[in-house]
Amino acid sequence: MTDQGATQDGTRFPPGAQILVRDEEWLVRTTTTTDHDGERIEAVGVSEFVRDEEAVFFSGIDRVELLDPEKTRLVPDTSSYFRRSRLFLEAVLRKTPLPQSERGLALADRFLLDPLVYQQRPAELALSMRNLRPRVLIADVVGLGKTLEIGLTLAELIRRGRGERILVVTPQSILEQFQHELWTRFSIPLVRLDSLGIQRIQREIPAGRNPFTHYKRVIISVDTLKNIGQYRHHLERIRWDAVVIDESHNLINPGSQRRALAEILAPRTDALLLASATPHNGDKRSFADLISLLDPAAIADRDHYDPAQDLGHLYIRRTKISPEVRDEMGTEWPDRGPTVSLHCAATEAEERIFAELAEYWLPAAPTSTQFGTADQDRMSVATEQLFAYQLLKTFLSSHVALGETVDKRLATLGDRVGRAEEKGLRPDPAIAPEQAALTRLRDIVAGMGDGTAPGDSAKLDALVEQLKEIGVGPRSTTRAVVFSERVRTLTWLAEVVPARLGFPVAADGTAKAVTVMHGGLSDDEQAKVLEAFGLADNPVRLLFTGDVASEGVNLHRQCHHLIHYDIPWSLIRIEQRNGRIDRYGQKHEPQFRALILTSAVPGAKDDRTVAEKLLRREEEAHKLDGTAEAVSGLYRAEEEERRLIKELVRGGTVEDFLEAGPADDTALADLFGQVDTITEQELPARAELISLFEGDTAAFVDTALDVVYEERAEDLVGLSSGTDAKGGAYFSLSPAKAPDLLHRLKALPPSYLKEQRVAERMLVTFDRTLAQRKLTEARDSSTTMWPEVSFLTDIHPVVEWLTDKVLVEFGPQEAPVITTPHVDGPVFLVQGIHSNALGRPTVVRWMAVTGLGADDGAGTPEVRPMADALRDAKVGPRLARTGGPRDLDRLQALVPAAVAAARAHLEAGRAQWEERISEPLAAYRDHVAQWRTESLLPGITGRRERLVEETADELARLLDQLHTTGRPLLRVLAVLDRPGDPDAPGADEDDDSSGGPFAPDAHPSDAQAEN
Repeated sequence: MTDQGATQDGTRFPPGAQILVRDEEWLVRTTTTTDHDGERIEAVGVSEFVRDEEAVFFSGIDRVELLDPEKTRLVPDTSSYFRRSRLFLEAVLRKTPLPQSERGLALADRFLLDPLVYQQRPAELALSMRNLRPRVLIADVVGLGKTLEIGLTLAELIRRGRGERILVVTPQSILEQFQHELWTRFSIPLVRLDSLGIQRIQREIPAGRNPFTHYKRVIISVDTLKNIGQYRHHLERIRWDAVVIDESHNLINPGSQRRALAEILAPRTDALLLASATPHNGDKRSFADLISLLDPAAIADRDHYDPAQDLGHLYIRRTKISPEVRDEMGTEWPDRGPTVSLHCAATEAEERIFAELAEYWLPAAPTSTQFGTADQDRMSVATEQLFAYQLLKTFLSSHVALGETVDKRLATLGDRVGRAEEKGLRPDPAIAPEQAALTRLRDIVAGMGDGTAPGDSAKLDALVEQLKEIGVGPRSTTRAVVFSERVRTLTWLAEVVPARLGFPVAADGTAKAVTVMHGGLSDDEQAKVLEAFGLADNPVRLLFTGDVASEGVNLHRQCHHLIHYDIPWSLIRIEQRNGRIDRYGQKHEPQFRALILTSAVPGAKDDRTVAEKLLRREEEAHKLDGTAEAVSGLYRAEEEERRLIKELVRGGTVEDFLEAGPADDTALADLFGQVDTITEQELPARAELISLFEGDTAAFVDTALDVVYEERAEDLVGLSSGTDAKGGAYFSLSPAKAPDLLHRLKALPPSYLKEQRVAERMLVTFDRTLAQRKLTEARDSSTTMWPEVSFLTDIHPVVEWLTDKVLVEFGPQEAPVITTPHVDGPVFLVQGIHSNALGRPTVVRWMAVTGLGADDGAGTPEVRPMADALRDAKVGPRLARTGGPRDLDRLQALVPAAVAAARAHLEAGRAQWEERISEPLAAYRDHVAQWRTESLLPGITGRRERLVEETADELARLLDQLHTTGRPLLRVLAVLDRPGDPDAPGADEDDDSSGGPFAPDAHPSDAQAEN
């Protein structure tokens, strides 16, 4: 029979509860509320016929029964040291989501990373309830560890039952890197999908089924997902618990495919995490649009708002010089060295090109019509002057890149001439002189060498010299990354540099020591390049890459040398490049070199004109402010370069461009510093977690394997243990012998499953030192980036698998009886949960009801914290069985009274416990009302008015759903009572009952206590 009192509005079926559906027993995993079909319950089978089967039920369609807590059947625990009871209680504690009212972090120090407070701040902000939902823009500058901050936030959401369905959207170049970090550091598996992967899933599932429901936690590239026309109907029919969009500055452009994607995802997820080191373009309206994805009621007037005051609950940004970051960094991130400008005097042929450019392309004022004026009816003179600067920039990259650009331009002009002649028209007279000038450039380039010998290119010779100087060569492990903006430059360098450094070159001209990465490669190809460069034993020593690697890509694991072969005309891009090796986790001083091509030709615009000045300014800004993004007042690399070239076309200088500085409205620039006031605050107290294993997941897992498999885990699931050469302890399982575990592991990265042969043998450890060593060894490998031993966190699939198995050690509606001499009378352990209309716990209370059935027949029920009762009763691995319950029937008769006392206690304290929820919700309700009033100013009509009203109504509905509703769910978990017959069968012989999980002295693990 269902507890109807608990069903009026709130969820009846929290995670961990056992339910009866279709005459079978199921374990609830997650519950969400639907508009029409009641509660949507994801469950796994418990009873024999459906064991380990996954299913989804709807309470409005299926008859879902959660039996009355008053009818809980008490079962004496006869296991040694009450292991079954302690495991069951621990599993319930672990499986129950932390309530909405709990804002302290629970797992921050339980992962494979340094517990840095500054990296915990985003999770703290997301959970603070300063915002209606866990939504935040993480805008730390390059290198601070935004991926780790995202992982911490997702882990905390998972512990709260708010991270079951996760979608991560990243640029294709960092897909595998992101997937790798979340699995190896946090044990969060993300299934990597690309367009082919989605097509494969669609072939495997029934026609019409949504491919995004096939896996619960997915990572996909924005380039795949932005095809809105192909995936819109699937995305509009699915809701996520959490969506992450990395490099989210790409969402700013209204009308773009990326923006359309974000607008579909934002209203269909609870948590939304945006990440970008360059979070805005300097335009307040554009930034307001981005923020509206997080909170549509954050800003009423997109032209007038105070970023620090209005957006402090949605935005967090730090630089390397922020006090908290600087104080915690220690040796994990050495200060970068100076950028060394290496002047390269142009060769004779290069000087001829400089002369051509200075004389015929870039000497004239913008009103000149000497060159670049063909087709004047469609293009302005200024536009053609931009092409002249494109020629200059291409040449400053390499003569081979210049040759390619010249050939393309000549082909374009030739097509124009041909089309005019076909129409019987006279070609534009400006075309011929431009063709002649381009032909002269092409002839000079054609006469230059291919770079295989010294003297063909000044910068190439300097590059080879510098690589030799820093130790890159066949008998060295030193690595370097070389950046260039031009793909042709990259491929040319890969062709000529290896042989000049003495690396073996194959017959096809390739060398294993060199790899190339640019935007023309697929995501798989880019991932392979990055993996090879990140593996120490891999023969790759040089990475030639374009600026596709300047956003989000980690290149610091095996490298601390970076060379700018050419220099972007953007401070932001320079900083992004440098951030590939200058980032958290770098063990050596990052060293930067830039090749500066110089010319003696009068009026020549060589690298000293622009590039070297930008390098110096970026370095100054980095030292003073920790970032160079606000120097120009422009916050997009493309816009910086475009504005700079326009300044040069007008006859200005780099100094003129930089001195203009930020725009008059510095509110957005000021936002960069507002976070310092946040970081001065202390983190909230850690979440209060009760554990019968002192929070020791290792002891829990060890005991669970023994009990669940009746000490036959070696045979049944291939359990074995071992140590590595340095004494690190691990154990292994054979998932193929445990189909339910193997099914869960299918969500792990395919490359990890394949390379480590996980189905046959999965190595896991609780030894943080061993896990970190194995992760480092993987990077030092030549074959795989995946560590052979997986670190077991609280949210690892193996731990979750065992937790689910332990939860069904007792049947539905059963509670164990634990006997202990340290209680005066029966103590009923009761779980109480208040939930909101979305099915999420708002208040969770662990209660111990005493005062029932006293020996003298009197007594008044009292309710105290469960943790205190367990501590006083000394329930722990040393509490031996000395007899069964004194009177089981008598205890059974007291169950309804215990439930009634717990229910009364919950109702009496409900207002006080809900205060932490109701206050911020009330404040936000007032904020929405004010936002609505300010947004509907006189004259606002039509579409804008409808949008404001719809948004306000939707937020009001969400606010109503977040309040606690209905009566609480109560569940009798166990009963503590004094033992009866000391000679009862199965009583433990050695009773050292002085210890317990809450005793002040340390106590041994289960294995030690039972030896």
